[in-house]
Amino acid sequence: MKSVCIHGHFYQPPREDPATDEVPRQPSAAPARDWNERITDECYAPNSAATILGRDGAQDRVVSNYARMSFNFGPTLLRWMERRRPEVYRAILDADIESRTRFGFGSAMAQVFHHAILPLSNPRDRATEIQWGIRDFEFRFGRSPAGLWLSECAADVPTLEALAAAGVEFTVLAPRQARRVRPPGGGWGEVADASVDPKRPYRVSLPSGASITVFFYDGPVSQAIAFEGLTDDGRVFADRLRGVFDEDDGDPQLVHIATDGETYGHHKTFAEMALAFTLEELAEDPDVTLTNYASYLATHPATWEAEIVEPSSWSCAHGVERWRSDCGCHAVGGSQAWRAPLRDAFDFLRDALAPRFEEDGARHLVDPWAARDEYVEVIVDPSAEARESFLRRHVRSEGDAEVASALLEMQRHALAMYTSCGWFFDDLAGIETRQVMAHAGRVLELASSCFGAGYKAPFLERLALAESHEDGNGRALFEEMKRVSGDDTGR
Repeated sequence: MKSVCIHGHFYQPPREDPATDEVPRQPSAAPARDWNERITDECYAPNSAATILGRDGAQDRVVSNYARMSFNFGPTLLRWMERRRPEVYRAILDADIESRTRFGFGSAMAQVFHHAILPLSNPRDRATEIQWGIRDFEFRFGRSPAGLWLSECAADVPTLEALAAAGVEFTVLAPRQARRVRPPGGGWGEVADASVDPKRPYRVSLPSGASITVFFYDGPVSQAIAFEGLTDDGRVFADRLRGVFDEDDGDPQLVHIATDGETYGHHKTFAEMALAFTLEELAEDPDVTLTNYASYLATHPATWEAEIVEPSSWSCAHGVERWRSDCGCHAVGGSQAWRAPLRDAFDFLRDALAPRFEEDGARHLVDPWAARDEYVEVIVDPSAEARESFLRRHVRSEGDAEVASALLEMQRHALAMYTSCGWFFDDLAGIETRQVMAHAGRVLELASSCFGAGYKAPFLERLALAESHEDGNGRALFEEMKRVSGDDTGR
């Protein structure tokens, strides 16, 4: 009757140079070569082999935290890890296999491919990001995902509709994202003040007639893990989770939390050890069942209904404004007025190129948009066989392959330029925002080669309206990046 699920959202933004597909050296990550390497050493690897200490303080055993928790990994991070840290990558996949034996269902969830804020995406991009996330998951984990993690938990009804249409059974949201709920046969009650009871799943009925299950995680405990030092002591961590149960409630209860997975080892040193102890403590508790979301939902389907606040997210009190306006949400401070013109510049580029991709692409591809949806197969499996199979299905003739590939790469980077981290932090000149501008630069290069001139000038006019605190405007930053890379193409 008492179940516990701990979820970790493990993610890094894409860091590869779009021109070389390699992560450049990042001095700010020292002593590591780059941030992917550093965070893998501090978090992803330790959680695959976490130490549990015995009573004498010596190492008692080593366990995989992934095998006993719920988790999702960003597809672009797993792609890097497969190539650069295959031993950690393999340990993550093996943990999902182990969790299937332990819980009856795999613990891994899929994720939106590029970590885009889906309520701000157009319908076509939203569907592609979900489809790519699911296909990447199937390729790596060898099964279909039951759940999918939304970037920043950003949701609205069209986003939930897109998940349901793709066959996703459930997602996880923050408690403040619940607007109102109702029990079986009862009336609606308002919970927009984050007063939703998180100890049960909820069914969200959608206008299309479909539905999806939502788990609203426990906010106070999740916050305590991220900001209040709850991971300093594994026993205290476990007791805090057990303390959430309502002893007077005879119905099944699920206590579940969700945090950035990097909390366990990167943000908080040795927190992976506290997590390992907590999971061990709960697994050995006869009064508690350790579980994952898919397993719990299989035996406890949602009977209560919910409606969500829309648009909403877990990291912006203003809905999804953190990714398009100066809403006041920031890491340190200062104006974020640059967010709106940055998004406007990208929207211009995407929308100007979409009809050209559709019209010109039709001369080389049987169905340009269907080809884009399936292009993820080439990204996750770069083998010659996979590429040849894709081209046979989608190009009109062998002579169309080169142009078709350039068009699809253009669309790939047009999706990547919406990675949420580009707007999350405080300044336009940050490495995350430079990264999304680099993807936009690659879009311009490919558009120039495919369509000719006409896109760079209006793009830069819009980008010039985005002001950095210290390093000029977006246009100056973009042109500086191009000079440093030695590439000034993209008319």
